[in-house]
Amino acid sequence: MNLFEFMYENRSELATQTLEHIGLTFGSLAVAVLLAVPLGVWIARRKGWANLTLGIAGVLQTVPSIALLGFLIPFLGIGAKPAILALFLYALLPILRNTYTGILSVDAAVKEAALGMGMTPRQVLLKVELPLAMPVIFAGIRTATVINVGVATLAAYIGAGGLGEFIFGGISLNNPNMISAGALLAAVLAIIFDQLLAFLNRTPLRRLVRTAIPVSAVVPFFALLYFVPQWSSSGLRIAFDPEFAGRTDGYPKLAALYKLNLNTKILNHGLLYRAAAEQEVDVICGYSTDGRIKAYDLTVLEDDKNAFPPYHCAPLIRKELADAHPELAQTLNLSAGRINDSTMTLLNYRVDFNQEKPEAVAKDFLQQLKLWKPNRKDGGEKLTIGSKIFTEQYILAHLFAQLIEGYTDFDVTIKTGLGGTKICFDALQKGAIDLYAEYTGTGFLVLLNPSQTEINQLITDGPALYDYVAKIFPEKYNLTWLQPLGFNNTYALIVKKELSVKEKLQQVSQLAKLQK
Repeated sequence: MNLFEFMYENRSELATQTLEHIGLTFGSLAVAVLLAVPLGVWIARRKGWANLTLGIAGVLQTVPSIALLGFLIPFLGIGAKPAILALFLYALLPILRNTYTGILSVDAAVKEAALGMGMTPRQVLLKVELPLAMPVIFAGIRTATVINVGVATLAAYIGAGGLGEFIFGGISLNNPNMISAGALLAAVLAIIFDQLLAFLNRTPLRRLVRTAIPVSAVVPFFALLYFVPQWSSSGLRIAFDPEFAGRTDGYPKLAALYKLNLNTKILNHGLLYRAAAEQEVDVICGYSTDGRIKAYDLTVLEDDKNAFPPYHCAPLIRKELADAHPELAQTLNLSAGRINDSTMTLLNYRVDFNQEKPEAVAKDFLQQLKLWKPNRKDGGEKLTIGSKIFTEQYILAHLFAQLIEGYTDFDVTIKTGLGGTKICFDALQKGAIDLYAEYTGTGFLVLLNPSQTEINQLITDGPALYDYVAKIFPEKYNLTWLQPLGFNNTYALIVKKELSVKEKLQQVSQLAKLQK
């Protein structure tokens, strides 16, 4: 399927996300213009405040967007409010600076002539300074618009919607069409907004003011679009990360088996548990061994129809490397069968809740097993370990690294936070990394894409499923599965404990009944 076929098939969702993106950009930009232009005029009149005001706006501009969004969530929750505030802060500097510069650039002789003709200071501002400064001011607004269209894609990470949902979903699922569709429409929006502002810049100021009156009536529409919660008709507030929302073994499989039709929001995986703990959402996706389940007193719903296969964790390594260095498999297999579900949950809990470093937790665990040894050799052959972007993977990456450095002559580098499954898998196939921790259910359903007959035969049989992927991967991908570590970190739907008690909600099938 090419890009345009994909966009046509997903036109309804793309239209919705485009409107959301316009709302985020337009809403934040409108507020920024209303504040920054008068403020720019004010500091042009009181130059003693200019450096301080522009300095504060400059500092806000330098804060990384993801960090700013994360900082705002405890105060404003998830969704449009923190996104619009962040975009507003990013738009301030270019508009404020250009307004200040534009007003100061008006020739003093022209202003003196206007005053000499009997104009009041207010008339000089409205009829002389602003019209002459307008090209510079509009240049700042156009810059802020293009910046906000780009930054608004990050709003998808906090449940604010927009075209970022397609971009980040495509990154998680390694779907170039999803990435390109979201990026292309964002680029088109930036061009349209920029040209619209260029047209307005050529419009006389008086006509521009008259035009602004009906245009301002659009603001309440976007306010309703973003500040009225748009959750499912059942009243449940549901959020998934991009990978779970799109993966064949994630929500699509769950929806088909349980007849679910939930209206969900997309959230960055790292924010899901916090959103549930702070009662911003009722239901989230997660992993059964995640330490934050215990930390935030959440309840895992039983997958009573076995939608999710076993996800036994094992090192996945390049076959030629394993064949050339059998000591690698021997070393990593020292941890085989030594980590059960409750142990992995506790290790995750120590990092997520106790704020211990993953490398320290890994070292402590290996010491308990009497497997830890100091780094045997520096400067040996290079080996790179990758990890996906969640706590458990960070711990396992450091555990593998410490075992390898303690028992072999390899010099290990860790690349953490590589995103979703396909990014790690592709990196492994291309030799960018040498091994990472993978899950049998993911390897089976996502990477091998088996037939329905094979799924029915293996979906509930953990050992048989491991044997299947261990046999097929060397033949198909030239990759080798080492022995499983011992725990099954399956996908899970997780709810607030209060909701579980109130609705007597213990199984996913009961959740399906609540949506009606």
